[in-house]
Amino acid sequence: MLLCHISVAQKFKDVVANGDLTFADNNFFAASQYYQQAILLDSFDVDVQYKYAEASRLNYDYEVANYWYQKVYKNQSNENKYPECVFWLASTYKSIGRYKEAKQLFAKYIQLSKKESFYLLKAKQELLACEEAKWLIDNPNTNREIIQLDSSVNSVVSEYSPFKVDSVLYFSSIRKVLDTLVLDSTDNSNIYEALKRGDSWLDAIVMDSTINDSIHNANFVINQDKSRAYISRCKQVNASEYSCAIYSSSNMDGVWTPFVKLPEQVNAIGYTTTQPAVAMIDGQQYLYFSSNREGGYGKMDIWYSSINEDGTFGAAINAGEKVNSIGNEITPFYCGHCQKLFFSSTWHAGLGGFDVFESQLDSAGYTDPINLGVPINSAYNDIYFNISNDNNEAFFSSNRTGSFFENSERCCNDIYMFTLPKPPPPPIDSTIIWMATLKQLPPIELYFHNDEPDKKTMATLTNINYEQSYIDYAALKGKYKQEFGKGKDEDTLLRMNSIDTLFNQYVDLGMKQLEEFTKLLVLLVKENKQIEVTIKGYCSPLASTRYNQNLAQRRVESLRNYLNQYNNGVLQPFINGNDSIGCINIIEEGIGELEVAQGVSDDYYDVKNSIYNPRAALERKIRILAVDVIEEKK
Repeated sequence: MLLCHISVAQKFKDVVANGDLTFADNNFFAASQYYQQAILLDSFDVDVQYKYAEASRLNYDYEVANYWYQKVYKNQSNENKYPECVFWLASTYKSIGRYKEAKQLFAKYIQLSKKESFYLLKAKQELLACEEAKWLIDNPNTNREIIQLDSSVNSVVSEYSPFKVDSVLYFSSIRKVLDTLVLDSTDNSNIYEALKRGDSWLDAIVMDSTINDSIHNANFVINQDKSRAYISRCKQVNASEYSCAIYSSSNMDGVWTPFVKLPEQVNAIGYTTTQPAVAMIDGQQYLYFSSNREGGYGKMDIWYSSINEDGTFGAAINAGEKVNSIGNEITPFYCGHCQKLFFSSTWHAGLGGFDVFESQLDSAGYTDPINLGVPINSAYNDIYFNISNDNNEAFFSSNRTGSFFENSERCCNDIYMFTLPKPPPPPIDSTIIWMATLKQLPPIELYFHNDEPDKKTMATLTNINYEQSYIDYAALKGKYKQEFGKGKDEDTLLRMNSIDTLFNQYVDLGMKQLEEFTKLLVLLVKENKQIEVTIKGYCSPLASTRYNQNLAQRRVESLRNYLNQYNNGVLQPFINGNDSIGCINIIEEGIGELEVAQGVSDDYYDVKNSIYNPRAALERKIRILAVDVIEEKK
């Protein structure tokens, strides 16, 4: 019996030690699991009770935390040992919506406190917040229907930082990358994009390695004219903390250049700078961000820096004491047409966790923040509020009850949205809509089977129509699976799945976009519009340059044939036609040579990797780079 007791005692010590190690690394989920095991071995150990409560609170398991804080709090002998216990018990009561108990305990903490501290100031603030929370719950905005995005976007891990431009939603996620065509497998946070068609979202796809670096990537945003993008890139400090900086990229012919770290005016050395947002205020462009740099009011503050015409940045300016507090203010977004700054805060009076607030910008600066209320805010973390560039939809992230989760309820953020009320639309010429839609479609990438069209020739012209080339290519999907799936290794299924990705997300999508593009061309030329279409062919460097350049010319020619023959030749009179009617001018931007993709073979006999490898297939393409409506013909 003695040996058994010693064994249990040793196991108890080991489990607690493991819990302490994981807690110190900010891995609160793992720590809570260890402390739970320790509780099962000795449920009367007050130190473990308190540690279990702390880990559970930090893992957002507020009901569990509340139960064990109560255990510790009811033992009066622990009052001096755990002076913050009553504060955290009050906080967990607030987080589970029991505001009456929370208010009583915050008042008691204030009474017991002997000296000024952050917790004392927070307790006084939370007394007011409990009253505000009750009012917000009793007076919800019933005109806002919150929609949780489905599994096309959300998963059982965290999705956050939504940013919608036109029909594309960009967001960040820590899900494991499956699309090895564009990014090697990684467990980092990465940027994804999801296309909206009607009221539905197509399955999100990970963006390529230009956007997603080998460290954590988040908070992808684009400025108003879509010429520059910004992103946060972060190195992991421990299980839940990161050191971040903001990077930017330029849009060159529809392609993002490699991201470059912004200068010290934005990225203060030795501090975290993250969550970029671009704003246009009185004709001046600004970059808003969140940082814990010196000169702030508390922990994370909202800052902004002017973006000069030459691409340099002004000194960082704090958004002020009405916006920022001694707590945390994060995820800024400035709404240009309503002149409001939206952000999330743990300090200003709210329902619990981070709430979303708005502050009006006037001649005197920012006004006192206003809580956006229920149902946008909840007792959990509501962050990354953002309005789409067409001002029709608002998005945010939250780990509220109902969010998808894998290991622990409320562990992970999902993306939510609601529709904004639309003002009565002014009369608009339908051609304006057609032109705007047409300009948004490029770049459109069109793909080809190996050495097509017209194999083994040095000709630069072809009679093949791209639509026929696409049909023949799509019919080879089974052949691609058969050839690229060869082998008995454990990656066979992954390779076959990558063929589905190749055809569904690239080959088929390109043809669909081309059909939509061509329909709009017909509508606009019939309205007497002059249109310029810029096309570029690409060739792989695996064969001779001259041969591949001629092949690229034939591929461009197949697109010309498609446009000339579309709908019984309806566009033919307009392509490089006379000036008395609408006109389509096709401009070729030369031939671009692609770098050899990793895993692509130049061995003629290695057809698996030189022809049927999806990475090789992605090199066989032409691209509609841009379209412009020059003028209306008279």
